[in-house]
Amino acid sequence: MNNKRLVNERSRDIGNFLVGRLLPFKEKRQVGPFTFIDHMGPVEISDGKYFDINQHPHIGLSTLTYLLDGEIEHRDSTGSVQVVRAGDVGFMTSGKGVTHTERTPQELRDGRPIKMHGYQIWVALPKDLEESEPKFQFIAKDQIPELDRDGFKIRVVAGKGFGVESPLQVHSPLFMVDIYSEQDRTLNIHEELQGEIAIVVVQGKVKDGDDLIDAGQMLISKTDSICTLDLQADTRLLLFGGTPFPEERFLLWNFVSSSKERLQQAKQDWADMKFPKVPGDETYIPFK
Repeated sequence: MNNKRLVNERSRDIGNFLVGRLLPFKEKRQVGPFTFIDHMGPVEISDGKYFDINQHPHIGLSTLTYLLDGEIEHRDSTGSVQVVRAGDVGFMTSGKGVTHTERTPQELRDGRPIKMHGYQIWVALPKDLEESEPKFQFIAKDQIPELDRDGFKIRVVAGKGFGVESPLQVHSPLFMVDIYSEQDRTLNIHEELQGEIAIVVVQGKVKDGDDLIDAGQMLISKTDSICTLDLQADTRLLLFGGTPFPEERFLLWNFVSSSKERLQQAKQDWADMKFPKVPGDETYIPFK
């Protein structure tokens, strides 16, 4: 594995949930434009332990919500209200500043157990779009391109890959691909994806040379040239990546920017209550 880097999830508490953080980490801050990847669950939730993330801000990025199980209701300061279910994509572009909440939908708050499993992802914006107007996109499960190729089930969630393109409007060359194999198979991704590549093992195992990569781990190419991976039966992968930006990106709490000064301004604006609000919501998460 000389030309690859292996990453283990690091546990992080977000209230009622423990999530596994995959990106960023010390040796690698981004993969293509992807700046932040959190793995939620799988976990069963019920009365008193619902998914409730109060109003909080973002700048300079797009948030991508992709669920494997469960539902999340998204509300933001543009007025968007959308329930994101398993297989759907919620994509909020913060630009110059947005606030949002993420909660278990009201109709599911009846005490019955709910399985939650998915990924919360941040995609940095190109420098010329960092101060763009906020907007929200939703792509339903049945609108995402799906392929059956060589025994693999392939969904191109965002960007371009494997000869198809997602209808999601992204802001730079990137890809996010969901791949499943029921049987032992070799996946060849040579020339199917462009740019830096990260491979997250959602379930099952991947063999790379003499190494086995388990669920909850991420494999990153150091050379943009991973060509083949051996998947054991019943393995599911998420592939992320794309073309990196020429400028470095900095992170401060929920903010991403090519300017450290802009991050400090966002911090002060949140403290001064200058961000727009989610309509009808007065909750507030202080800067941490």
